[in-house]
This record gives sequence, C-alpha cells and structure tokens, in this order.
Amino acid sequence: MALCLTAVCLVCSALLGGMYVLTAEPIAKANADILKASIGAVLPEGGELSEAKPVEVGGQPSEYYISTSGGEVKAYAVKSTTVGFGGPLTLMVGITPDGAVYNTSVLSHTETPGLGAKCNTDEHFYSQFKGFDPSSKILSVKKDGGDVDAITASTITSRAYTLAVKNAVEAFKTIKGE
Repeated sequence: MALCLTAVCLVCSALLGGMYVLTAEPIAKANADILKASIGAVLPEGGELSEAKPVEVGGQPSEYYISTSGGEVKAYAVKSTTVGFGGPLTLMVGITPDGAVYNTSVLSHTETPGLGAKCNTDEHFYSQFKGFDPSSKILSVKKDGGDVDAITASTITSRAYTLAVKNAVEAFKTIKGE
C-alpha cells in the first residue's frame, strides 16, 4: 500500500512539475503584456520609457518607470500594491512632473465580483483619479473626509485603491527628492 501511494505521489508530482514548466513562460509573457498595457494607459502618449527602477512604495519594494521626450521628463509610472477586502490590489499610477495623478490602471486584484471588482470597471470611480492634484485635494474617500467618491457597498476596496494612489504619490515625492 505504501509503495502504491508513493508511486501515485511521484506521478502526480511529475505531472504538476511538467505543467509548471509548460505554463511558466506563457504566464510570464501575459503578465509582461499586462504590465506594458498598464504603463501605456497611465502615461501620456509618445516618449521613451525607461527600464524598471526600484523604489519603496508604502513600505514595500516596488518599481517605477520614467517617460521622457526630447530629454525632458513627461511623466512617471509607479507600481503600487495595497491590501483590499479580498487581498492584494496592485495599481499602476501615472504621475506628471508637477505631482498630479495623470491616470491609474489596475494590474491585479482579488476583490469580490460585482462589488470591489468594480474598481476595475466602474468608470465613475476610477476616472475621478485622472488629473487628481493631491496638492489641492485630499486623497482619501469622502467617508474619511477626503475628495474621492467610494464605490457603493465597497468602502474597503475604495480605501485600498485610494491608499495605493496615495502611496504612489508619496513614492513619486521620494523619487523627485521632495
């Protein structure tokens, strides 16, 4: 019986290992494509994009990219991760050189479908971050005294999304040396 169980475990392990080898490259390519599309969505069109540079965002290691045109910085793209209701919520946040949020894009989330997952589909919610100037507005949900409208029945996700944007803005200030 022990020999039979060992054989079954070895076969299952070999199958799992084989599937990992077969799917690792396509998964990595899909993730790279999502990252590239997200960066493109949060930065102004045109310009050259730098390689990923390390930065600490919200106390966690992350990365950022710089878009330049004619030797002049057009915008920064900062990757920011926070914890939402369902788990990690990862955003790409575009920030102009004056510190205003250019745009945001969700890279990944594990929020509840139909509620927190609306952070990726509710245009009213995510569009309010376009052109958001943290120097003249409070980057927090209205329930907490800020200027951001939360997703209905999804305050925790809205807070996490807003915190991710806020952390990216703080990381941008560190990058700029402010």
